[in-house]
Formats: sequence, structure tokens, C-alpha cells
Amino acid sequence: MSGTLRPEEQTGPAVVLDVQGVHKRFDEHPVLRGIDLTVGRHEVVVLIGASGSGKSTLLKTINLLEQVDDGRILLHGADGAAEDITDPRADADRVRARIGVVFQHYNLFPHMNVLDNVTLAARKVFRTSRAEAERTGLALLERIGLGDKAKEYPDRLSGGQQQRVAIARAIATDPELLLLDEITSALDPQLVGEVLDLVRELKAAGSTIVMATHEMSFARRVADRVVYLKDGVIIESGPPQQIFERPERAETAAFLQRLRDPFAE
Repeated sequence: MSGTLRPEEQTGPAVVLDVQGVHKRFDEHPVLRGIDLTVGRHEVVVLIGASGSGKSTLLKTINLLEQVDDGRILLHGADGAAEDITDPRADADRVRARIGVVFQHYNLFPHMNVLDNVTLAARKVFRTSRAEAERTGLALLERIGLGDKAKEYPDRLSGGQQQRVAIARAIATDPELLLLDEITSALDPQLVGEVLDLVRELKAAGSTIVMATHEMSFARRVADRVVYLKDGVIIESGPPQQIFERPERAETAAFLQRLRDPFAE
């Protein structure tokens, strides 16, 4: 396995993701400046911060959509074996097959019906038979209340329905890690709840999730840990109750105060 670490270098079987000293620049502009983040199995980590703080870029580096300039990212398997996925020898497609990703814009294939969207990765990447993939896909669609939409095309669905299909597609192959990037920001307010309800179900089922969101009330309810980023740096990390009620850093308190009162100085 490319970039596989020796046992003495591994962080332990309970770890799924280990981001170590990651830096990322676009031209001369630093976006990530030494990010260290460890995510445990079945943990939900919610990234918060203003637009431009580095949340989306961090998720893209984890899924290898952006290459890091420095540092490394380790992805641990169920057996605890850790792979340095930033190693140039790593197979990016194989790494991405282990990670489910949902972005704020649904990115469903418009020429495919809902069921084909959900089953595509299972059929094409994992070589699952169409019959087996469709059994799994239909069960997922029933679970999220869209079983009757299996043969519809995305443009016939509401935004909330499309985003739920995108989440179903991301979890159809049972990924080791799920990345959710502002998945409600493109939705009308009345549709946000149905998508966040599905994320709560995934948490209850034991999914390992790293999620960027502006929905602070949701972050408070669903997160095991909240991580506040500012200017590409992790300012503070802790349980939701601590971050939202007793932040230790003045920058965190100021950010949360601006959310409560946008005109606060």
C-alpha cells in the first residue's frame, strides 16, 4: 500500500483521520497554516468559522481535491493501519473510494435518474452487480423518504430532496469517513431541517463525520467536537458546550458574538 506506515508510527485503531501540520497556499495567499486535527472512529467533528477561514479547503485536501504544500494526512483503516494519503505514490481514486463527500451544491448527474446517481459508485468503482447495488440503493432511498423518487431525474426534485439524494449517494458504499461541506447553505430555510435530520440519523448510526457548517444550533446538537478556524488556523477546539457557552479564546467569543449580533464591534 502506498505510503503505509510502520506500526510504531500509527496513532491507534480508534483513529480514522489524522491531519498533521497541513499547509495550503493559493499563489502567495496562505489558506491553511499548520492544521493539526485528529478524528476518532464514530466521532462527529464540526468545523465553524467565517467564510474564507479554510474550512472548505481543509475538506478538499482530505479528499485529495487539493494537494497540500506541507504536512501530511493519514487515513486509518478498520484494522488501525494508517496510510499517508498525501504521499505522491498514493492512489487518489482508491483513497476517494474510502471517503464519502457531499458539497453545498448537490452535484447530481442530471442525465441519470435518482437510483442511478445513488448506485453509480458501487457499480463503477466497486464493481458491485447492478442488482445488488440497486437493492442497497432502493433501501437507502426508502430510509430517507425518497423511495418513490427512484426513477425521477434530479430536476424534478426540490433542493432538499436533491441534497438528501447526494448524501445517500455518498454513504451508499459505506465509506470510512464522511465529509460534509456547507450542505445546507444552498437550501431554502424550510428545507434545511430535513437535511440536518438525516445527518443526525447518520450520527446515531455511528458514521464518522467531518462537517463544515454555518448552522450553529445544529453544530451544538450534533457535534462531539467543535473546531473554530480563523485565517487558516485552528483557534479553539472542544465539546459544543464549552465552545458555545465558555469559549477559552477571545477570538472564538468574538466570532460567536458577531453571529448573535452582526452589528457588534
